[in-house]
Amino acid sequence: MISHPTKSKKPTLDELVFRALSQLQVHHYNARSIRRYQTVWRKLIAFAEQQGYKGKLREQLILDFLAHHQIDPQRPTQSFSGWKKHAEYSLKLLWHYHRFGYFERSNLRAARYRIPRAMRKSLEEYNQYCDKARHLSPCTLNEYMRQTSAFLDFLNKRGIKHFSEISPEDLSDFVYSLSHYRQKTVASIVYCIRVYLRFLFHKGYLNQDLSGSVPSVSFSERAKIPSAWEKTQLEQLLNKVDRRAPRGKRDYAIMLLACRLGIRSGDIKALTLDDIDWMEETITFVQSKTRRSLRLPLTDEVGNALIDYIKSVRPQTSHREVFLSLKPPIRPFGTNAPLSHIVSYWQELAGIQFRRPQRRGLHSLRHSLATHLLEDDVPFAVIADILGHASMGSTMIYAKASVESLRDVALPVQEVHHAS
Repeated sequence: MISHPTKSKKPTLDELVFRALSQLQVHHYNARSIRRYQTVWRKLIAFAEQQGYKGKLREQLILDFLAHHQIDPQRPTQSFSGWKKHAEYSLKLLWHYHRFGYFERSNLRAARYRIPRAMRKSLEEYNQYCDKARHLSPCTLNEYMRQTSAFLDFLNKRGIKHFSEISPEDLSDFVYSLSHYRQKTVASIVYCIRVYLRFLFHKGYLNQDLSGSVPSVSFSERAKIPSAWEKTQLEQLLNKVDRRAPRGKRDYAIMLLACRLGIRSGDIKALTLDDIDWMEETITFVQSKTRRSLRLPLTDEVGNALIDYIKSVRPQTSHREVFLSLKPPIRPFGTNAPLSHIVSYWQELAGIQFRRPQRRGLHSLRHSLATHLLEDDVPFAVIADILGHASMGSTMIYAKASVESLRDVALPVQEVHHAS
């Protein structure tokens, strides 16, 4: 049980850091991660001593520390180097621990959450509702269950065992406890909890609908510009791939599926040999995100890369997934396995630099295809069909990316006048 923040005695900054480091060990963080957190927190302690801060951790101390080291939370983390790359998240985690007296690993499995006995039945019913009534994809359903379980675990830590004991203050504190996540993630969790609370009210677990008491978290999907590679950068990346080596053959095929056909990374991992029709020269699969079937043309470039990988590199196995690990144990990529390292590996070898900080994983290659098609005046409806978008609104986001790319190469006003 967690005492209410205003009633508990807060430790000094030194004591807080010591306890937080102990919690990292309890949750089995690896030594490298612990050293990262420790580096940031020790620098915070040193800064506090220099500035004359005394006593417990204060939010103003964190803000002053970030400003002193010129760490702007609005900038992408990859734009920083060294310990500064992890500074903001490390301090959010420390502040969370100071505020609530605990923190959990972000990838903690739902099975490890401690859910009050009286609330377990509702979670099982909610699972069925999301699956049968809302038709959520397995990946989305799993995430909903994890987020809901985390919410119930939070209530349990506050000593709440029955739904009737939930107050608006508990809901506010739960949202506040998510402050170490990105705004988009918090907005997603808040939406999930609102749906769950409405479900509880509809089923009679709650006497009143508390979904409106969950604090709002505004996040505009259009506010974030999709990262896109320039055409010359993309060709430079592909040309650098060593297609004589097993890894190069596999990675080249994977990247072509993303940048030429716009297939999502999750669908690339799930792609099977049965999805490829060599006679019809098509690739047909059910998208994991939308559960809609998508049929794409198998171009000569993509088809030759797949043939080169399958015939020369792909191990003989009973697995039907196209892409497998190259070293034992031979198996497909896991559902949650990131593929960003594939792009970053060849990008570093190619020495590609970007004009501004941006995402550079496999999904950015999909974004690049959409942006380049738009720049070539391909209609939005056609782009939406290629990318398998369920809504035209998703496609419209790339119009913003295209405008931003023009700004990077635009001449200053005085240069335009000079040229004319």
